[in-house]
Amino acid sequence: MLIEVSFKGNRREFFLWESGEAPAVSTPVIVEADRGEDLGRVHAIGEAAEHRNSGVPHGTGGQPPERRARRVATPEDVRRHDELRAQDEDARRKAMERVRANALGMKLSDAEWQWDRKKLTFYFTAEKRVDFRTLVRELAATFRTRIELKQIGVRDEAKRLDGIGRCGRQYCSAAWLPDLRPVSLGVAKDQRLSLNPTQISGACGRLMCSLRYEHEFYVEARRRFPKEGKTIRTPTGEEKVIANDIFRERVTLRNGEGEHRTIPLADLLKEVEATGGTITPAISGRPQAPRAVEQPHADTADIELEAVEELDAAEPDDADTSPAAATAPGEGGGDEKRPHRRRGRRGGRRNRGRREQGDGPPPQPPNGNPAA
Repeated sequence: MLIEVSFKGNRREFFLWESGEAPAVSTPVIVEADRGEDLGRVHAIGEAAEHRNSGVPHGTGGQPPERRARRVATPEDVRRHDELRAQDEDARRKAMERVRANALGMKLSDAEWQWDRKKLTFYFTAEKRVDFRTLVRELAATFRTRIELKQIGVRDEAKRLDGIGRCGRQYCSAAWLPDLRPVSLGVAKDQRLSLNPTQISGACGRLMCSLRYEHEFYVEARRRFPKEGKTIRTPTGEEKVIANDIFRERVTLRNGEGEHRTIPLADLLKEVEATGGTITPAISGRPQAPRAVEQPHADTADIELEAVEELDAAEPDDADTSPAAATAPGEGGGDEKRPHRRRGRRGGRRNRGRREQGDGPPPQPPNGNPAA
C-alpha cells in the first residue's frame, strides 16, 4: 500500500507500506532514508495517497516508490525525534558562525537532523553560486556526521518556515498549495490590482502565490464582458464602456452627453442583440498561462566529507577562448576572405565641416605634394 509521510518543513515523500494494514493519518512511522532511517508522520493513505502521488511535484508519477516505511514509531522513538528537533536551531546558529567566518554570501534558513543522526541537512538561499567546500569540511568536523547543503528559493524558504500572511491565515504554499508556479506582473494587471509591489507581494518578497491560482477565474469571467474603452450601440444610442464589475455582473456605460448608467450584463447583451450589434470581449482568444519570471538558479549540493578531496581537482574549461583556438582562414569557415573595410581618416567627420567652411588646411595626398 502507498502512504505519504510528512517531515519537518512541509517536506513530504511517498513510501510503500508492506506490513499489513496501513497506519492511520498522523501516526509516527520509521521510514527508509538516505543511508539510514528517519521519522515522519503519515499524511495520506490508500486512494488519497494514490491520487496525490500523480498530482504533486514530489510524487513518483504513478510509479511505486523505491523506499519503504518499516514500522510504527514507538514512544521512545518519538521522544528521541523531539530532542533532535530542539537541536536543529543550535546547529543552524553554529553553522551560521562558520558562514560569517568564511565570508560566504549565503543565508542559512533551516537545519534538520536525520532521526538516526547519520545526516545533517542545511537549507540556504543565495543570489549567486557559492563555493562552500571549506564550509563543508568545517561542519563535518564540528558535528561528526554527514553534511548536506541544499540551496532553495525564497518561495521554498517561506513554505518551509511557514507563517501568517497578510490575509491573517497560514501561507498557501505551506497549507495546501501543491505546486509553487512562477507568478508574473501580468496576472495582477488582468485582475485590475494595484501594481505597487508592496501591496501584491508576500512575506517572501515575491508576488503572492494567490495571484496565480486565481488568475484563471478572472480570465474566464472577463471573457463574457465587453472591452473597457470600446463604444457599443444600444437602444439609447452609442455608449462607451467605462468599467466592468465581474463579481456583481454589472457594466458601467457613458453616453455622448456624459451621463453614466450601470446595467446588468445580461440586460446589456439583450440590448446589443436587439440593435444587431456585437460586443468585443475584454479578453479574446484562448487563455494563456502567464509568462514565467526567471528565478535564480538553485543548486542542490550533496557533499560528503570523504568526497571533498575530489572536488578540489581542477574543472575542465567548457571552451578554449585563447587566440590560438580561433579558426584560421580556409579551415572550417571556407576559403573566402571577408571584404576589406576601408577606414576613413581620424577625425574625418569632425574636420569635414571646417574644410567646407574654409577654416582648415586643404587635404594633402599621401606623397606630401599639393593636390593639382
